[in-house]
Amino acid sequence: MPSLFDPIQLGAVTARNRILMAPLTRARATMDHVPTPMMIDYYRQRAGAGLIIAEATGISAEGLGWPYAPGIWNADQVGAWKPITAAVHEVGGLIFSQLWHMGRVVHPSLPGRGQPLSSSATTAPGLARTYEGKHPYAEARAMTLDDIRALIADYRSAAANALKAGFDGVEIHAANGYLIDQFLRDNANFRTDEYGGSIENRIRLLVEVTSAVVETVGANRTAVRLSPNEERQGVNDSRPEPLFEAASAALSDLGIAFLEVREPGYDGTNGQAERPPVAPLMRAAFKGAFVLNSDYDGGKGQATLDAGLADAISFGRPFIANPDLPKRFAKGLALAADNVETWYSGGAAGYADYPAAE
Repeated sequence: MPSLFDPIQLGAVTARNRILMAPLTRARATMDHVPTPMMIDYYRQRAGAGLIIAEATGISAEGLGWPYAPGIWNADQVGAWKPITAAVHEVGGLIFSQLWHMGRVVHPSLPGRGQPLSSSATTAPGLARTYEGKHPYAEARAMTLDDIRALIADYRSAAANALKAGFDGVEIHAANGYLIDQFLRDNANFRTDEYGGSIENRIRLLVEVTSAVVETVGANRTAVRLSPNEERQGVNDSRPEPLFEAASAALSDLGIAFLEVREPGYDGTNGQAERPPVAPLMRAAFKGAFVLNSDYDGGKGQATLDAGLADAISFGRPFIANPDLPKRFAKGLALAADNVETWYSGGAAGYADYPAAE
């Protein structure tokens, strides 16, 4: 079985190790969603990852509801990403852009936003982050077929912009209760047309978006993230096993570079997940590189590779305070603790100022 430190082919790119950096929203862009210079050092410092999957990045203003998160729909944003991707490449790293539409969790109070869009007219639970603090979510409008066609065009444009910005590829964010997940799962999708009802219909948007991105940048530069188990932002499914098995098989048929699956732990009694993992069914259905994510450390990650459950592991929060995470794993060094108060604080503190190990 491979080691975490062995290289792996991920479509068009060869990752130097199997320790991937998962997307981490850090809220360091401008109010206009343009990346800022401080992001150059942040990503350069973490380029020892086999592959960086950059923070979730909006494909359109309509689909981006997180204050100070970056976008990739206009020329200013593309231009501001270029020095970031160049810095990663200068030190031998690889970086994908994660393409994001948040759907019903976009709040209409953000500048230029209207009523949020979703698979159906539903309202997310909890409170939305806005520039004026936290507020209840607004009811979404069910997308029309014209809305869906426009959405797919936005994904095409964003994927093309990502390559213009110097990214090595893109990952489609279809997890965590955001728009595509709102179409996938049956407690958020109540449609009666070709995008609702059966599993075949509910995975249709995922397949069409992925097909459009594949046509734009190539299957070998396209990845997808899914989250099959547990409720996320009020989104869940009554039968996730057949749903995500079918989704994985469809993505396998498209020949994408890799599939990343976020699934919390489960021990049969009181694990974080509500039911046994769905990922093994997905791995059997997906013939490409398979990446697992959620609460891994180095030992658990290696054990997962040893068991043949994944080909690589993506690590999120450990990369916040440990920019040299692969080196620390390799040398058995202690991990530094991060400061939760600075995750989304917007300033330089707690961002690119975590030191590498001595």
